[in-house]
Amino acid sequence: MDIVTNKANSWALAVGRLLMAVIFVAAGAGKIANFAGTQSYMQSMGIPGILLPLVIVTELGGGLAILLGYKVRLVSVVLAGFCIVSGAIFHHNFSDQTQAIMFMKNLAMAGGFLALFVSGAGAVSLDSRLQSRM
Repeated sequence: MDIVTNKANSWALAVGRLLMAVIFVAAGAGKIANFAGTQSYMQSMGIPGILLPLVIVTELGGGLAILLGYKVRLVSVVLAGFCIVSGAIFHHNFSDQTQAIMFMKNLAMAGGFLALFVSGAGAVSLDSRLQSRM
């Protein structure tokens, strides 16, 4: 590949990571802003509210790691699993078209994270910077 294609691919991967990270950073921040309400909702769905801090760390921390390109392969596997599990728990009412679409969105995001697992973070990332220092 020529240098122009490599540079375009590197930036496209960085933008793709940004687009995937936004939903997780926003969701984690929203859960912090409405901690009690989110905890009540989780409990109404049969999930112990005590797990909310773990959910926030997964969403906010995972989203920021993907955004920055840090430990992307590991975080991608974690977030892919998170997408599938949370989709199955919170979006399982397929007779409701909105819930069915939300479940499919979770599956699509899991697929994107598996693609990131395969590709890695790319050249525009902390992973790349840290690797070049070794």
